[in-house]
This record gives sequence, C-alpha cells and structure tokens, in this order.
Amino acid sequence: MKRRTLLRAAPALSALPALLARPARAQAAFPAKPIRYIVPVAPGGGSDFIGRTVTERWGQVLKQTFVVDNQSGGGGTIACQATARAAPDGYTLMQGYVATHGTSPATRRLPYDAVKDFTPVGMIGGTPNVLVVNASLPVATLKEFVAYLRQNVGRLSYGSAGPGSLTHLTMELFKQQVNSFMVHIPYRGIAPAFTDLIGGQTQAMFPGLAAAVPHIRSGRVRPLAVTGLARHPLFKDLPTLDESGYKGFDAQQWYGVVGPAGLPAAVVKTLNDTLGTALALPELRDKLAIEALEPNPMPAEKFGEFMRADIERWTQLARARNIQLDS
Repeated sequence: MKRRTLLRAAPALSALPALLARPARAQAAFPAKPIRYIVPVAPGGGSDFIGRTVTERWGQVLKQTFVVDNQSGGGGTIACQATARAAPDGYTLMQGYVATHGTSPATRRLPYDAVKDFTPVGMIGGTPNVLVVNASLPVATLKEFVAYLRQNVGRLSYGSAGPGSLTHLTMELFKQQVNSFMVHIPYRGIAPAFTDLIGGQTQAMFPGLAAAVPHIRSGRVRPLAVTGLARHPLFKDLPTLDESGYKGFDAQQWYGVVGPAGLPAAVVKTLNDTLGTALALPELRDKLAIEALEPNPMPAEKFGEFMRADIERWTQLARARNIQLDS
C-alpha cells in the first residue's frame, strides 16, 4: 500500500522544485482601475473646474481614468471624512485646498485631523488674493488706502465669503499689520460679497484673484495689491503686499491632492510624478490660467510640509484675533 502511494505521489513530488522555482504571480501595476477623485464642492465653479481640468490631463499621463465625485457640504467636512475612511490603496483621492487643509483646521473643531488622517500626494498650484476697494473710494494706491483707513477708524467695513474663510483671515492679517480696524461683514459666498462691495455697502475685500478679475476689468472695483511673493502675470503693475513692506502675505488660494492616511510610498510616487508631468503641459497651464492659477508641482513630502505650515500660520492668527468658530 505504502509503495503504491509513493509511486502515485512521485510525479507531483518531482514537479515540486519547479513549482517552488516559479516566481509568485506579480500584482497588477498601479493603477489597474479608475481612480475616484473627490472634489469637496458642488459641480460648477472654479474648484470643480480645476479638478476636472487637471484630472483629464493627469489621466492621460497616468493612462487611467479619473472619476470626479463632487461631495459638497459642511465646508468640505463630508468630502474629507469620506476620503479619510477610504481604503489606502490610491484609488480614492481628494482635491484638498486652503479651506479643508488650512483655514478650517485653524478656526473650527473638525471631525477629521487635517494632518494625521491624510497622505499628501502633491500640489496643483495656487492663485493669490487681491486687495480691492470700492471704485468710488478716494484712494488709488495701497499707501493711500492705509492712510485713509487710519483716518476713518471704525467707519469702514469689509466683506468676506464667510467667517473663517481665506478672505476673512487675510483681511484680519492686514488689519493686524496696519494696526487699524474695519468692521467684518460675512456673506454666504463671494458673489453676494462682491454685490455689496460694488454697491458701496462695504468698502474693501480680499477675494481670490480669479473671482476678482471680471470686476477689476470692468472698473467696478479697484485693485491695490496682491498676496504672494511675486507679481501675478495678469496684473504685472500690481505690487505685492510683501514688496510694499507688509510681510507674511505669501498666503494664497491653493489646491492640491491628498489621499487617506497610509498610502504606499510607491503609489504616492507614481501619482506625484505623473501629476507633475501633467502640470508641465502647456495646454494644461493655459487652461488653469482661466482661474488665474499658477501650477506649482512639488514632491509629496514638501507638499505635506506646506500644508502643515499653512495650518500653523492661520492657527496663530486665529488665536491672536480670537477667531474660533463652531464646526
């Protein structure tokens, strides 16, 4: 019995070394299926345009499809929670931006940790904020506006896109630097804030440049200076606040890509490399110029440092100006 059993098993045993010598079946190269790309705003508008434009070109470089998933609500908290809970395999990414990973963590108690719950993938780019005033205000330069503001302490007001928004915090930083005061009038979005600025109900604002361009070109508001460390190509005659002597205004409306915590390093590298290649395409740069956005690709590690620094910047200002909002 034993001899017959051994004889039957002999062919299988003789094949064992060959089976052991075969390499394990290689895992499918990333990405092997479409990637879900969460945009934390409703369809339409600048942020959605950036997400769809970037992923279209990025997908061509990556040779895989991106499926844009708009998840608005809660100032980005719904999208952030969905991303943080996703499997860390690279197939769920989110377009993080200055609100979700900058100003909101600095001013609100959030149901997510903007640093620990995410893996930085890469920066897309940014657009500056621009100090604009009502066209009827008797000032033509930043210096004249500061002098006028100090002569009319408490008589001027400024609008913002909402409490804790970049438009709010940037003006609070400006008030801190010039050591003067304006009344804050928060709105639900930048459009109604512009309506009242143009109508004279408010006198100044710090909107993103893309939102301000049509109103600047129509002459309904007057630009005085931009944030950032370099003048913007669209308005080369417009000085930066930094060159005008006001430091700390290198902040901008930025957009980047994050994934859930724990993304494999190899996946992050593939995503970061291909994103950088896409952002270098002239046609993509031209498309993003519609939103006055300058591409600014950087390594994932540097992007992570950038986000942490932005949170710290606005946290310090929020504490100094006593800005703490409910989530």
